[in-house]
Amino acid sequence: MPVHGSGTAAPRSRRRFAAGTLLAALALALAAPGPASAAGSAAFPERGTARMGQGVIAHDGQGGTPAGARAVQTEGVDVSGHQGDVAWPVLWNSGVKWAYVKATEGTYYKNTSFTQQYNGSYDVGMIRGTYHFATPDTTGGAAQANYFVDNGGGWSRDGRTLPGVLDIEWNPYGAQCYGKTQAGMVAWIRDFVNTYRARTGRDAVIYTATSWWKDCTGNDAGFGATNPLWVARYNGTVGELPAGWGYYTMWQYTSSGPTVGDHNRFNGDVDRVVALANG
Repeated sequence: MPVHGSGTAAPRSRRRFAAGTLLAALALALAAPGPASAAGSAAFPERGTARMGQGVIAHDGQGGTPAGARAVQTEGVDVSGHQGDVAWPVLWNSGVKWAYVKATEGTYYKNTSFTQQYNGSYDVGMIRGTYHFATPDTTGGAAQANYFVDNGGGWSRDGRTLPGVLDIEWNPYGAQCYGKTQAGMVAWIRDFVNTYRARTGRDAVIYTATSWWKDCTGNDAGFGATNPLWVARYNGTVGELPAGWGYYTMWQYTSSGPTVGDHNRFNGDVDRVVALANG
């Protein structure tokens, strides 16, 4: 018995099959990572390479540098592993009197240039200290404070050692607030500074930018009474400060200064720098 319509059914079937194959191939192509997504993942730097102020220009921009100070201020610098060996005599002769050196990041990185940078600044006569780049998405605040103290972040009352700094700013490796809620971030910072004080007897300096502090802590005002402020703003004036601080202790005003890039002003003469070192 003849099968009616068999002459058209086969081509239809083949067309449906071909269309299904084409749609499946298109779906796979869309699902596969393309150049844009690959570039996005490659855009994050390698862990350990973060440095103080790394996100300032991208998030806050930059303006001019301070033309002059109406009050006495003392020039300082901050350095990390990306500078390598630093020409400390050049900086000293240019008027730089204090320095901070990156010691650690998270609980996984120690600055490979730490010895030359920390000892070299001291040897030319500078008052110096160390900082920790926080990564609140990797481990807790207490764990990172202990790692910092155990790897160069300690303090001694010798008039030449500044208290340690918690560098808390934009995440160079992902979401700017490290996946924390504002309350969660405040709790993390509190764990760090409490642990640092318990280990060293000093209140850690907090380095941050006002815009980041607003976004990621809700502009929490709970640290101003205890922790000195080091504010980042690359402009001719320091601008608005985070809540809780009526004044800044240090101001990072540029990342393109002489010799090392990052330059800062201490809010007072060198005797005030010594006073902070002595606690």
